[in-house]
Amino acid sequence: MSSREQILSQIRKHLPQSTDLPEHDGEWTQYPDPYEQFKSVLEGVGGICETVRSVDEIPGRLSELNSEELTVVSCVPGVFEDRFDLSTVSDPHDLQDVDWAILPGEVAVAENAAIWVTDNNVPHRVLYFLSQYLVLIVPRSQLVNNMHEAYEKVDPSSRAFGTFISGPSKTADIEQSLVKGAHGARTLSVFFVEDLES
Repeated sequence: MSSREQILSQIRKHLPQSTDLPEHDGEWTQYPDPYEQFKSVLEGVGGICETVRSVDEIPGRLSELNSEELTVVSCVPGVFEDRFDLSTVSDPHDLQDVDWAILPGEVAVAENAAIWVTDNNVPHRVLYFLSQYLVLIVPRSQLVNNMHEAYEKVDPSSRAFGTFISGPSKTADIEQSLVKGAHGARTLSVFFVEDLES
């Protein structure tokens, strides 16, 4: 038996007993207005939140993106999708100079302003982290009160990639100075769309 097999064998012998996952039923936090709670929390961590009736309104709200000097990548139909052809990118490193990424969010959580995102319709998941400015488009119908409700809606095993994102990237570890964009996007804008189907 090789060293590797010996180590794995010992690990398997000493695995803790499995236990059932906890139930999601309970007296979880509910908000009178989940949208206002989400917006307040997101703005508190440095993000921006708006509601629009249709994705057709979003380009007008992001008029600063009209500059041809900006590299804008969109995976949301109807929102600057003609600015960059992602089918020409095979190496994700080629996306290192993306200024703006406009991407779909699947579920939004009012209690912590977190948005569940996956690689569904996003061919290169690095877009969530390499862009300077991140815009997430979420169906208003997919706003929930708390993480317990969110986990009832998401299935982490259904995609190769999925994570919750809340607010722009930031750190205050260095000399107690707050730095935005340290490990990801410098800003996060969230648009809730009333008529967008999930």
